[in-house]
Amino acid sequence: MAIAPTAQDLAAPNEEAQSPQSSLPWPSEKAGFYALFCIIFATFLNFFDLAVFGMLAERMKKSFEISDTMLGFVQGPASVIAYVIVGIPLARLVDLFPRKYVLSGGIALIGTITALGGLAQSFGQFVGSRLFVGASGAANGPGSYSLLVDYFRPLRIPLVFALLQLGFILGQSLGTWGGGHLLAWTDTWAPQTNFMGLTVFSWQWIMVMAGLPGLLAALMFLLVKEPPRRSPPSAASIVPPGASFGRRFALLMGWDAAKEIWKRKGVFLPLFAALALSAVESQGLPPWRVPFIARTYGWKEVEIANLLGPLLLVAMLAGIAAGGAFISWMGKRYKDANIRATTIIFACTTTVTIAGPLMPTAELAIGCMVLGTFFGLAGAPAQNAAVQRIVPNHMRGQVTALYLFMFTFFGAMGSFVIGGVSDFVVGDPAKIWQALLITAIIFLPTATFFMWRGIRPYREEVERIEAAEAAAKAA
Repeated sequence: MAIAPTAQDLAAPNEEAQSPQSSLPWPSEKAGFYALFCIIFATFLNFFDLAVFGMLAERMKKSFEISDTMLGFVQGPASVIAYVIVGIPLARLVDLFPRKYVLSGGIALIGTITALGGLAQSFGQFVGSRLFVGASGAANGPGSYSLLVDYFRPLRIPLVFALLQLGFILGQSLGTWGGGHLLAWTDTWAPQTNFMGLTVFSWQWIMVMAGLPGLLAALMFLLVKEPPRRSPPSAASIVPPGASFGRRFALLMGWDAAKEIWKRKGVFLPLFAALALSAVESQGLPPWRVPFIARTYGWKEVEIANLLGPLLLVAMLAGIAAGGAFISWMGKRYKDANIRATTIIFACTTTVTIAGPLMPTAELAIGCMVLGTFFGLAGAPAQNAAVQRIVPNHMRGQVTALYLFMFTFFGAMGSFVIGGVSDFVVGDPAKIWQALLITAIIFLPTATFFMWRGIRPYREEVERIEAAEAAAKAA
């Protein structure tokens, strides 16, 4: 139910890097805010594409004559397979080359491949385009965070990363609204058109429209001034000098982080299990919103977009604000506030998500979905901050990478799981609501149980850390 590292999470490991120990002058904030604008715009385009792609689900199924299982595959695992294989090597480019070029190349590739997917002549070509989209985006997150923490002083980082969330929020909400209206527009065209010897479905042109602005974002990144990299004088490489190739590979792939997690598995495993199980449902559900509403209540995409898009915008903004206030209130009363708050929010999310497929009207079903989004955004800061609080400083980067990898991987599998349940358990595409209900009943209560199970060990770990910090301070 977390969506991304928050300002609190990502600022912490970089406070030292931006300490007065560094003799480097700080870059111009004007140039920094231009870089931030470029990153927000690129993030917006990325999530706009994902939201629009979700609106096209029923058209993909009909045009390519595919099952719900394959529809779930193309909306989830297809975009993460290449990310898993090449994600870490591509993200490594951020440390080796000027980040503005890495970001420019990444968004240009995403836009180009998205547009080319709109010209796919078969389902195999269509899946291939989504594979490359996932790979192209691997370096965007690390590059963006790395660039911004070298541009802005630590006190600015919370504001900067809060503004960064606008790309996600606007992309999701406007993509949902815009995707429905673009479909209504292309429905007035001929079902198929011929273009340079290719036969293109009318809805495929929407992918071309969504992809091409990525080239504009790529050009904008070229105008960003690359800031000097800031690191503390005592910073050491995570790879010891003279280490073997196997040792280097293991370190870069997060082996030490995995050992750290396993060493304190009583604390970490419930949190990671809750993350994985909740991600299957929370990230698997959005691609199935349109098929569910269309098949169950007979609504057209533009009708869904007109109601769902604006409500998502309000829910996400309210969720971030309400979540921050709730967690701050809990933090004044409990040492385990992060996990306790997340457990409560998980329970709320479970309730509305299970209720959604059972609603008698489309309006009520969409209302439940929107509430689920609200709770998901509200719980993100606490869930992310919980992990950061108990991880040693020198391991934060690697553990966070594993944490986000699990969220990305299991979240991408969610749409595939729902599609498989629709085909092999329910057996009737018209009853997709049953598949949504079954997966929600299985995954979300189990995730909530694991999060609840983690409250006591998390509290004990926080108390241990606080005692060690107090002892070190007194020494």
